[in-house]
Amino acid sequence: MQRAPLEDAARVVAAIEGSDAPETLQALVRECALPLGYDRFVLYSADIERDEVIAQLFWLEGDWFGEGGEVDAKTYLARCPVTRHVLETDEPFFWSKTGNPGAETYRVVVVPRGRGIHGLQVPIFAPAGLVGAMSFGGKRIDSSTAARLLLTLVGTAALRTAKRLAGLGGAAAPHRLSPREREVIRWIASGRKQSDTALLLGLSERTVENHLRRIRNRLGASSTAQAVLMAVQTGEIES
Repeated sequence: MQRAPLEDAARVVAAIEGSDAPETLQALVRECALPLGYDRFVLYSADIERDEVIAQLFWLEGDWFGEGGEVDAKTYLARCPVTRHVLETDEPFFWSKTGNPGAETYRVVVVPRGRGIHGLQVPIFAPAGLVGAMSFGGKRIDSSTAARLLLTLVGTAALRTAKRLAGLGGAAAPHRLSPREREVIRWIASGRKQSDTALLLGLSERTVENHLRRIRNRLGASSTAQAVLMAVQTGEIES
């Protein structure tokens, strides 16, 4: 009897979570992603409190920029600006890259089409907020819903396993606001609208909305007004 797709996904995720070495983890991800057209991989943790989109680079593989050779986290972030879109969303998204090396154009897209490099970026969250992401890329990729869901599960398991193997699992950090989140809630508490707060902090309104959502989640608040009250009560901001 042919195995159902859900069973395949469960098998791959379980194997990734049981990996005892980075090489094993990477081999399992390749096994899952290569048949879908993805042959480029980036896996990293993020530290939003320090405004570091890439805090630690666990794995970078494939010719992302058409130049060969190794690429460090700083260079990858500078050459691949779409990575910062993980700060603007809370769900996986497809992207496309066109143009010649050194003059590439990146776009977030609904469905990747045409020539160039295309990919799927999977932001990964913990109770305290964004903790990292995995990006899959290739020239001819499967962008179906089934592929997106499968790679979301794989990317999430891969990051958690990579952190465990690097000794970064540890106990969950206490729920507290990042410096940027404190800035946002402080301006909201002063009576500013979201649009005003975005302008004052040089952010988009969407980013402010995302910060407020994460603030509510971290504080366990059901509304922004309640989050303001709780931030004052817990000493996150002054009354």
